[in-house]
Amino acid sequence: MNHSLNQMLNALELQGLESGASTGRQTLNAGGALLESRSPVDGALIGSVTQASHADYEQVMAAAVTAFEEWRTVPAPRRGELVRLLGEEFRRLKEPLGQLVSYEMGKSLQEGLGEVQEIIDICDFAVGLSRQLYGLTMHSERPGHRMYEQWHPLGVVGVISAFNFPVAVWSWNTMIAWVCGNACVWKPSEKTPLTALACQKITARVMEAFGAPEGLSGLVVGDARVGEWLSQDTRVPLVSATGSTRMGKAVATAVAGRLGRSLLELGGNNAIIVAADADLKLATIGAVFGAVGTAGQRCTTTRRLIIHESVYNEMTRSLVAAYGQLRIGDPLDSANHVGPLIDLQAVQAYNQAIEKAKEQGGRILVEGGVFSGTGFESGCYVKPCVIEIAADAPIVMHETFAPILYVHSYSDPKTAIQIQNSVPQGLSSAMFTRNLLEAEQFLSAAGSDCGIANINIGTFGSEPHMPFGGFSASGNGTREPGVEALDVYSETKVISILVRGNEVT
Repeated sequence: MNHSLNQMLNALELQGLESGASTGRQTLNAGGALLESRSPVDGALIGSVTQASHADYEQVMAAAVTAFEEWRTVPAPRRGELVRLLGEEFRRLKEPLGQLVSYEMGKSLQEGLGEVQEIIDICDFAVGLSRQLYGLTMHSERPGHRMYEQWHPLGVVGVISAFNFPVAVWSWNTMIAWVCGNACVWKPSEKTPLTALACQKITARVMEAFGAPEGLSGLVVGDARVGEWLSQDTRVPLVSATGSTRMGKAVATAVAGRLGRSLLELGGNNAIIVAADADLKLATIGAVFGAVGTAGQRCTTTRRLIIHESVYNEMTRSLVAAYGQLRIGDPLDSANHVGPLIDLQAVQAYNQAIEKAKEQGGRILVEGGVFSGTGFESGCYVKPCVIEIAADAPIVMHETFAPILYVHSYSDPKTAIQIQNSVPQGLSSAMFTRNLLEAEQFLSAAGSDCGIANINIGTFGSEPHMPFGGFSASGNGTREPGVEALDVYSETKVISILVRGNEVT
């Protein structure tokens, strides 16, 4: 590891060997197996983490339950002050944490820094929400009664996050959960444990200085069993899980079985429709960035391009030319556009998807493949690939977390929307058009069946005050973050008071 990365780890107070269980200030002697974190950038060992055992989980959870009992009595604006201080500390450490996100996950340094900025932004947003825990005052139909509602915290919130956004999604959940008065226990991806440990150390320092209760921020690093423990634990009224649709179904089933709540942000199979009158230069930029950004490892990655037949040839020529200019390599080098996939398992899935597409009649427009040699020693760098294929091919229905873009043609707007809606997932969508009527049809209830619908921008994009989530196999109707998230992390208590004269009973 080079000197700058050593500086980064030192700034984040990360050692060569870390414990993967923590109640906040107290780090437990985790009793599970050793987990190595190797960078997909160069294959180097960044550090090792001792995974949490079930006994560690129980200790973290017990501390969280106790912390909640105290934290729920703290005035909401005071809880917001803690989040404000957290935002300031993440501002101070944005550079080293952004570098670690990039190096451990493989996304570009610009995206790594942007992800830390998302933490900062959600802190700012959550501080405002801490003074907006409103409740309605209602007129009662009963004489002499006063009736109103209050929002109360749920308890301990379990957060399961994925490798592709190793710190941002955690913050989306925890910052709002904390201002609502909840405690949190976080199960990060075992593919990016060090970024989670860095966030935990930063959070613990701020919470200690603030005087927050021990256990308010719990961390449990481990495999899928930790997610099962959270999902089955009756002490956890809400489990927020980000990941694959398969994982989300398992979480939802377990949580629903005990009448708990789940917030699910799952896979996407997102499409861009390029209309006959679209600005093709703008559409090319949106499609390429959407398809290859983060090496195709975003839930909002563009995976399908649906092009009107009248501009199909021109658009595909523009697309192929743009792909020819992409630079693939070390994501910490700002000259490169595309970094590596997360691991060799992801590379295998990428290769298998391309082979299946060929078997199902796909025609290669931009050749895929795996890089090797100097600068590609990790074996995780692949070529962004474009495949012309039938819109109903089985492989198109499947989300492959890699830079593979499937291209289709259409003849009329109704058909384009039908193709857009033909997959099981419904997260993000976009249309490039100058036609107001077509745009409005796409945005209507009879148009795109996705939680996000964009016009003349790609499928990427979320903001801290924007309710983020999808339809169908992309989620369960809940949203994060946005003002709507207050309903997710709180429950409503309706209060009625009988008033007799000047007495209240």
